[in-house]
Amino acid sequence: MAFSTELMIYGQAVNSRLLIGSALYPSPQIMKQAILASGSKIVTLSLKRQNPAQQSGTKIWRYIQEVVKETQGFLLPNTAGCKTAKEAVTLAKMSREIFQTDWIKLEVIGDDYNLQPDPIELLKASEQLLNEGFKVLPYCTDDLVVCQRLYDLGCQVIMPWASPIGTGKGLMNPYNLATIRSRLPDATLILDAGIGKPSDACLAMEMGYDAVLLNSAIALADSPVLMAKAFAQAIVAGEQGYMAGVMQQRQTAHPSTPTLETPFWHQ
Repeated sequence: MAFSTELMIYGQAVNSRLLIGSALYPSPQIMKQAILASGSKIVTLSLKRQNPAQQSGTKIWRYIQEVVKETQGFLLPNTAGCKTAKEAVTLAKMSREIFQTDWIKLEVIGDDYNLQPDPIELLKASEQLLNEGFKVLPYCTDDLVVCQRLYDLGCQVIMPWASPIGTGKGLMNPYNLATIRSRLPDATLILDAGIGKPSDACLAMEMGYDAVLLNSAIALADSPVLMAKAFAQAIVAGEQGYMAGVMQQRQTAHPSTPTLETPFWHQ
């Protein structure tokens, strides 16, 4: 799959392949500086932890909206913290009313220990939200069959994890991720969760993923702003490496400088 000049999210062109979260930063000011330094055009925002029913997060929501407006980008609300399809659908509807967007990063967590998505509830919620006109970006594990089912339902964008969220362990199952990419060549794949360092993001892009979403790796760095710049450069390097075509690995050593008059069977 060849990259286009821009990331496509349900037909919307986005001039960035790095998506960034808005939580865990030392201060709102550092969050803003990091987002701007990353060059990201899509910023995620969690509703559940601010009790949207009572509008208790209005101040920070407005601040994040202003940051997104400054980037000329897009806000991506998420359903982090939901454990059932019903809960996630209700929260998604609230987010559409509050933020005037039908984009939703769908999270339905099935295990409190490793925060692994619940595939059954995720599929149920995805189907309901798609029928309600939402543009669903489901967060899931690196399970090929789950990704295929989500795509068959109509999810044009799928977000498999690299490793459990917040762990920073990077790409724990490169084979699984590569298989998803090869079996879903027309899907927009965004690697989400578990990224720890810029080289992880670079590897994902070299693998052919369309974009990377992360939060903790930048927000918890000693210098979030500098780390945001590093990730922006890693995304570009990985994308260009994929487009250039990585050389095939070999079983034996080959000299990079050929020797004159060497028999062809030794070359």
